[in-house]
Amino acid sequence: QVQLVESGGGSVQAGGSLRLSCRTSGYVYNWYCVAWFRQAPGKEREGVAAIDNLATTHYTDSVKGRFTISGDVAKNTLYLKMNNLKPEDTAMYFCAANTWRACDSTWARTTAYGDWGQGTQVTVSS
Repeated sequence: QVQLVESGGGSVQAGGSLRLSCRTSGYVYNWYCVAWFRQAPGKEREGVAAIDNLATTHYTDSVKGRFTISGDVAKNTLYLKMNNLKPEDTAMYFCAANTWRACDSTWARTTAYGDWGQGTQVTVSS
């Protein structure tokens, strides 16, 4: 079973930056699609960004130009660099992975992934 462990969350003021990390138990690009999701209190879990084994990236519209997803194969780690953070980015952030297909139009659906981390909290104050 794939294990995913997130870190890097915290509290920042609006306009600040954070870099989330997701340590994996296997090679990042052995997985076909790895992604970051977030869930705010009372809201559904939403896809934030994804990257596949060809390094093709996907982003939800609200984070385009502010967030960057990347992977370090040597460190077996997935990253999410978040700049110009806004209060609406406040949420628990999760990394997720699948091992059966590349990222496609379903990348933002929770059902597209079989393995999940426990999450790391991001709080942005105005």
